[in-house]
Amino acid sequence: MNTLKYENIIVGGGLAGISAAIELLDNNKKVLIIERDIEENLGGLAKKSFGGILFSGTPQQKRAGIKDSATLLYEDWMRYGEFTESNGLGAKWAKFYSDHSISIIYNWLINKNIKFLPVVNWPERGMHIKGNSVPRWHITWGTGYDLSNKVVKYLLNHPNKEKLEIKFQHKVESIVIENKKAVGVTIFDESTKKNVSIASENVIIASGGITGGDLELVKKHWHPNHRTPPDTLLNGSHKYADGTIHLDLEQKGIHATNLNRQWHYAAGIPAPNPEKGKFRDGLSLVPPRSAIWVDSTGKRFHPPLVAYTDTSFFVENILKTKHQYSWNIMNWKIAIKELAVSGSEYMTAFRNMDKLTLVKDVLFGNKALVNRLIAESDHFVVADTIDELVKKMNQQGNNDVVDLEILTKDLQNYDDEIDRGKSYFNDEQLRRLVNFRLYRGDKIRTSKFQKIVDPKAGPLIAVKQYILSRKSLGGIPTNLNSQVINKDGDVITGLYAVGESAGFGGGGIHGSRSLEGTFLGSCILTGRVAGANISGIKL
Repeated sequence: MNTLKYENIIVGGGLAGISAAIELLDNNKKVLIIERDIEENLGGLAKKSFGGILFSGTPQQKRAGIKDSATLLYEDWMRYGEFTESNGLGAKWAKFYSDHSISIIYNWLINKNIKFLPVVNWPERGMHIKGNSVPRWHITWGTGYDLSNKVVKYLLNHPNKEKLEIKFQHKVESIVIENKKAVGVTIFDESTKKNVSIASENVIIASGGITGGDLELVKKHWHPNHRTPPDTLLNGSHKYADGTIHLDLEQKGIHATNLNRQWHYAAGIPAPNPEKGKFRDGLSLVPPRSAIWVDSTGKRFHPPLVAYTDTSFFVENILKTKHQYSWNIMNWKIAIKELAVSGSEYMTAFRNMDKLTLVKDVLFGNKALVNRLIAESDHFVVADTIDELVKKMNQQGNNDVVDLEILTKDLQNYDDEIDRGKSYFNDEQLRRLVNFRLYRGDKIRTSKFQKIVDPKAGPLIAVKQYILSRKSLGGIPTNLNSQVINKDGDVITGLYAVGESAGFGGGGIHGSRSLEGTFLGSCILTGRVAGANISGIKL
């Protein structure tokens, strides 16, 4: 271990690793970031995200009259995550997040000139289990693209930047541990094709989860509630999130926890321009709340699946069906008002901070987005009639399983209930739409009880959607200092895990499901805590 020696090594240059690096530099510490990707991708998956973060007690909430508190957030978190032990590591981290979302995360971002939209969003309200009691999901103005760029810029221009070194295209293959102490890493230099050993006083693991680089590993840790893995599983995570460090630590007796708790999305389509190679990349859609969600045969789900309620519930119910994929049925009018993409590349008005275009999209519909998706993806099927739509749906799947009679009847029943008027709504989806429209932030992006088969709102659109692997809810167990602990609860001196590597804190901060927006926030939280602990301070 005498080839190279450093003070602090950070394995991974995503948001969690960068947050830890900034905290260390703020405290006059030397830092080496070892990043497997190329330089232009510094910042990781956050750059491609929509940039939504969960906070409690923000100025945006207060201006909107939203009455929230750390106590209410924690209560929601424990209930929705179905925690069985309130004193578990994950629950402790959830309490820590709830108490410090403003002081450690929000203020840190504001100080780096990151801004949030004034309207707070309200996802994960819950289906059978109540989720967020109030709106908490704050959208970054500029999406994750701007957030990542500004944090990276701050890092690279830090007053102590001479204490920072970054090695790109280097893969950390193993953490070297001696007598319950991390003493360095072994890496593979992908440019020279040579292995190198590096000694270090501290090692911070920020290499991501297991949900991207190796989908077979995802399937190996499949949750029993999700039955069997689908034949088609799309990758919505980072291609280097392959569990290399998790597997390495497992061989050393440090076992990750809750790896079968994974945050899959239900509405993925194959990426129009997927990266070449073994990865089947996906694009995560945010389905319209007014669309009708049906299984592969065209039969509507009961209870109906309604966007913004319970992502985990959607995935479980779709995976119970024979073919394990689904369709969203809508029309043009619904699509341009409600359809979105969970990523920065397609939400261009948000990403480019174009206020005029954003206002126009809200008032008149995001026609550019829908037209782009229709043009780029063969999973968007467009037709003027139901007969034509079903014919094209069956041609897309090449299996003729969509039943015209079933789909027609379900759409007709739904439209008939709308015709009878709001006073007589007994359909659960329509009742939820009534509730959604009571909140101003939802009303502006939700159609006013729009029928599906409506000649004035056409054409009809059907979107074929697969399960998309997104985030690991489990990971390397850590205490509230982000220090890695073994199965006996002993601290591995000098070893830390942050972000998704640590299940976003404690090996599973979310429990069984997420309130959404806690992923980017937890990366900052755990990263800062690790850097502060190494520096001998408390945040």
